[in-house]
Amino acid sequence: MRTKLLAAVLASCTLALAGCGGGSAAQDDPNAAIKVGATAQPHGEILQFVKENLAAERDIDIEIETFSDYNRPNAATANGSLDANYYQHKPFLEEYKEERGGDLHWVAPVHLEPLGIYSKKIDSLDKVSDGASVMIPNDPSNRGRALKLLQSKGLIELKQGAAEETDVRDIVNNPKNLQIEELKAAQIPRSLQDVRFAVVNGNYALKANLDDPLALESTENNPYVNGVVTNSEMQGDPRIDKLVDMLRSQEVKDFINEQYGGKSVIPAS
Repeated sequence: MRTKLLAAVLASCTLALAGCGGGSAAQDDPNAAIKVGATAQPHGEILQFVKENLAAERDIDIEIETFSDYNRPNAATANGSLDANYYQHKPFLEEYKEERGGDLHWVAPVHLEPLGIYSKKIDSLDKVSDGASVMIPNDPSNRGRALKLLQSKGLIELKQGAAEETDVRDIVNNPKNLQIEELKAAQIPRSLQDVRFAVVNGNYALKANLDDPLALESTENNPYVNGVVTNSEMQGDPRIDKLVDMLRSQEVKDFINEQYGGKSVIPAS
């Protein structure tokens, strides 16, 4: 089912390969379709489900444009080529706006792609041995998330008040003497066999078909929940409200849980 959905998303969104150009008709016509940018998996798949199963009964048309990078959807939303996007969390949006600016507004959370602890060598964190090797992402935000996940499972202790972008220097207690290695997040699934266990981003776990995580990041008060972003022209537009209502509906929550097994993608509460 996942393969068919991804193929449908890519087939319906060929415009994305050429980037975004021109203005959005939705800003001038309240009955026009809204253009929503997303990365193909899982965001594009979720939008495709909404488009095929929920949009008609809510009297809204959606055009989906997929992107393979994390900057163009924001640029296109800010300049009005897109009416909204759905692919990022608040910390990324805030960092983007600080570095590049842009007319972008957070609307609502939809799902979390949790960091998970995965292993090909142990089936429980109770089996973590002294001196075990663990691999975590090396970029600042995901490194901090990974360390806090390890702390939440009692494997390490960070100094009090550690910032979101904390690093290994902030570890004040390491009772298992874990040997922490860092690698680009996208490369960790391919290196999983080289360490005792690793912390993997949800989207990369999904692409690598990893299942049965030993632990997952909690959705409660998690700042890394992915959601909908729009611009000033469309902020408060009824069609954006409908989009959010659909993405946060029970139908979509059920789809996410069925499609992704309640592991690599989790509905926001």
